Amino acid sequence: MSPSIAPGMVTTLEYRVSASRTVPHLLPESEEFARMPAVLATGYLIGLVEWACMRMVHPHLNAEERTVGTYVDLSHEAPTLPGTAVHIYAELVAMKGRQLEFDVIVDDRNAIVCRGHHRRNIVNLERFEQRLAALSSHSDG
Repeated sequence: MSPSIAPGMVTTLEYRVSASRTVPHLLPESEEFARMPAVLATGYLIGLVEWACMRMVHPHLNAEERTVGTYVDLSHEAPTLPGTAVHIYAELVAMKGRQLEFDVIVDDRNAIVCRGHHRRNIVNLERFEQRLAALSSHSDG
């Protein structure tokens, strides 16, 4: 991890919501989701927040490092229709060792869509993959 990662870093990400990122497409095998209106799904909204935070810190990581999401506390305050652009604003507000804490706001120029807090940990990719392999060898598949 580079010493250039520090609280106060900010980023923005713009994303145009496609029909495939709406509630009916979140889990196609779910009849309950399939019957919902076609608006941005909360699950995809969380992914957009994670993406913005990942993009912010990625240039400051060593080649063998990645970040993994560990905590999400987000509201979903307004619906977003397909074709609408959302703007994700993220600020790195705290660091505790390899743990990064972000405040985020998402808007679609009409309303605040989301606000909250997200945490990511910096991990060594090789060690993380070794842990996954160990889990895989012990699972029932």
